[in-house]
Amino acid sequence: MSSLTLYTPAGVLAKSQPLKRAAKRLGQLGFEVEIDADALARHQRFAGDDATRLAALHRVAEAAPSVALASRGGYGLTRLLDQIDWALLARAVERGTRWVGHSDLTSLHLGLLAHTKLRSAEAFGLWAGPLACDDFGREEAEGGVDEITRDCFVEAMQGLLEAVGFRTEAGFDGLHARGTLWGGNLCVLNSLLGTPHFPKIKGGILFLEDVNEHPYRVERMLLQLAQAGVLQAQKAVVLGEFSAWKKSPLDRGYTLKSAIAAVRERCPGLPILTGLPFGHVPTKVCLPVGAKMDLVVQGREALMIWGPDPAHHQHAHDCDEACSHEAEHEAKRPSSR
Repeated sequence: MSSLTLYTPAGVLAKSQPLKRAAKRLGQLGFEVEIDADALARHQRFAGDDATRLAALHRVAEAAPSVALASRGGYGLTRLLDQIDWALLARAVERGTRWVGHSDLTSLHLGLLAHTKLRSAEAFGLWAGPLACDDFGREEAEGGVDEITRDCFVEAMQGLLEAVGFRTEAGFDGLHARGTLWGGNLCVLNSLLGTPHFPKIKGGILFLEDVNEHPYRVERMLLQLAQAGVLQAQKAVVLGEFSAWKKSPLDRGYTLKSAIAAVRERCPGLPILTGLPFGHVPTKVCLPVGAKMDLVVQGREALMIWGPDPAHHQHAHDCDEACSHEAEHEAKRPSSR
């Protein structure tokens, strides 16, 4: 049985019940669940003051559970980046810990890539994936646990998940790119530009998602990455869900598709794919941040494969096949946050 610790490194949990519900469900999936002592701490909008959250993060790293799953994102890790003992977190990875989450956890993942030598595919210690309360703590009336999210998470934590598939736009047939997979939440990633916590990755495959950001803001952030030379240094960019934004009467036909087209126009030759089932939506896959991977497209079917030889992955796991076939429908459901 794999040990799994739930902790809250960023935003406060408004209620305790989702955390308890998540712990129960994760236990039913076969994990030995422990809730960190300060997971429900409160200070303003944070899960305890900075010292409390930093101590919790270091405490989890010292315990080195098989899985360190954040309860939620929000905001708060940026306050801790200059104080985190990155070597301690890296040692936890070496001992088998997998740090899982998305949203504000992007800064933790990218900070580890920037400060340590965990960029190798050998460790698989950093996973962009679910958050405990958002994905395992919802009431049944709110949708409960998404089956694809659950199955991909379990397979990833068991070391069985080797690829995820999705349907993308036409125009990328025959693409085959190999590089380091990195990225996460677009806003959080951009906030690290120019800091020592931003990993300098060239020839990588960058994945991005966001929530509550109007397409013009998404375009502005993507263009910032382009103007900083980050986008052009990549083999490919894969866009997940940009959910829960509201239209403006000023848009006059301007959409997310318009924003992406503007970025593509300014980054000629850079494949920018859409359709990745990942983000602030109920249905999300798990992605190994820092792993070497292959991005392969046949027709409109895209496959992200981690491992030395993509040729033997003729079939993805059931989880991946489900993601491929259902992503267009499931990923359009409104965000739970």
